[in-house]
Amino acid sequence: MDVADLGLPVEVPSTALFTDQYELTMLQAALKAGTAERRSVFEVFTRRLPDGRRYGVVAGIGRVLDAVENFRFDANVLRFLRERDIVDEETLAWLARYRFSGDIWGYPEGEVYFPGSPILRVEGSFAECVLLETVILSILNHDSAIAAAASRMSSAAGERPLIEMGARRTHELAAVAAARAAYVGGFTTTSDLAAGFRYGIPTVGTSAHAFTLLHDNERDAFRAQVESLGRGTTLLVDTYDVTEAVRLAVEVAGPELGAVRIDSGDLLLVAHRVRQQLDELGATDTRIIVTSDLDEYAIASLAAAPVDAYGVGTQLVTGSGHPTASMVYKLVARAESDDPEAPLVPVAKKSTGGKTSVGGRKWAARRLDAYGAAEAEVVGTGAVPAGLTDRLLLVELVKGGAVVAREALDVARDRHAAARAGLPLSATQLSRGEPVIPTEYVHDGSGS
Repeated sequence: MDVADLGLPVEVPSTALFTDQYELTMLQAALKAGTAERRSVFEVFTRRLPDGRRYGVVAGIGRVLDAVENFRFDANVLRFLRERDIVDEETLAWLARYRFSGDIWGYPEGEVYFPGSPILRVEGSFAECVLLETVILSILNHDSAIAAAASRMSSAAGERPLIEMGARRTHELAAVAAARAAYVGGFTTTSDLAAGFRYGIPTVGTSAHAFTLLHDNERDAFRAQVESLGRGTTLLVDTYDVTEAVRLAVEVAGPELGAVRIDSGDLLLVAHRVRQQLDELGATDTRIIVTSDLDEYAIASLAAAPVDAYGVGTQLVTGSGHPTASMVYKLVARAESDDPEAPLVPVAKKSTGGKTSVGGRKWAARRLDAYGAAEAEVVGTGAVPAGLTDRLLLVELVKGGAVVAREALDVARDRHAAARAGLPLSATQLSRGEPVIPTEYVHDGSGS
């Protein structure tokens, strides 16, 4: 049995209510106006990256596919809408039959993106596409923000593994999504068992300070843990005095002690002292794991320290200061009439204040330089230039309402590592800067 098929309980019976009310009121008005069935193209993109970020990371595509499949208005949902008088009976009858029957193309999970990248393209009738706006943005904005932070942290960590441990710092269901996105971004394990159960992510964990404080002394706590979990366990050594705790840890577990964890203090200084002490005690293979409010900058500052792994919580699940990717879902093309063969015409928002959009059904490709590194994100409408046809980024995700591109999470994780490696070296710098490659637009005036 695939554990990814088991799901987790939520407080509503389907994903259909993970939406804003105006999606349904727009539907009602469009049904009355006779425009609801017009063929339409919506795109997800961001106008800018979070301040200082050099690239974005696409995460949550697998969850979007699940959400689209489960977007159903069952009897309980329809009853709620009727009791609140949110939409009329004609609209309720339409919703009762709702099944997304269109097509979705998008950047595959783990790929990187830039301002203007058409990260997701949703095609179908206006009515069936407009309803998906909020749930799609909810997933992609959250997961992509977490994955971007995770990517920066994993880049700073180099070959050292990262443990996701932020469940206690966010909503319980958001924690599961965050662990998934962190894994895509380069983390290796999670402390969250629900994420392990739902997505098969490797889980880890041993003890907290409470376990040490439970016992009369540190020796008794260490002995109890070693007897239960074996000499390869990780002992937390900063409850009282770190130097004495390390001595006791090796005395109780012997040189076979798996690891010690440091959760406070000057981590750079303490890590050096603990490494020296462990080596002097003969525990040369005992690893050092550090936690304590780490972010990518703290991880980078520990690059020269004798640290073997990092545990990250708060900063990861809050996007390291940028908890959203600021993606939007905009209508970019629609048919001239209800005729299925009617041509598409580009549409775009032209308001001031930095919220303009570019009309037309788009493709995207990444142009490489002579050395094989990315040099531009090329976004266009109409025909794809001959030199870019083998560099197209969007893949088919849903065809005629059926999901056609499910994949294992490890595939997305590996894809991200490859995509990041294909960017210019400056992409992994933590210093503030503009997007590492520019976005170039190619237009032919066509909406299709």
